[in-house]
Amino acid sequence: MASVAAGYLPILLFLAIALAISSIFVFAPMIAQRFTGAYNPTTEKLSEYECGFPAFEDSRSQFDVRFYLVAILFIIFDLEAAFLYPWAVSLGHSGWVGWTAMMVFLGELALGLAYAWKKGALEWE
Repeated sequence: MASVAAGYLPILLFLAIALAISSIFVFAPMIAQRFTGAYNPTTEKLSEYECGFPAFEDSRSQFDVRFYLVAILFIIFDLEAAFLYPWAVSLGHSGWVGWTAMMVFLGELALGLAYAWKKGALEWE
């Protein structure tokens, strides 16, 4: 039983060192700013801002669903681009099977884009 526990000792030491170092990186700047005089909370510093100007609405206001649809479509087509680069590099090894699989994948994405276009998800009023 003691030999099993001794096997975990390096992992526990690693976690303790990682926790100590990460705590230093978090708390050392906070302590240093207190001693150097950089800590000066004014109303200007504590005010929230969006894109360089003060917020003009409540932060809990509801957004239009089109914002979310555009974000989801962006993520989908961004992932498509992320899959295209490794596929293009490995096309010599995968041959016709890889080419066919990617064409099926691109066809499914094209169908999804056509559906979103037809439903008006890309229209902005």
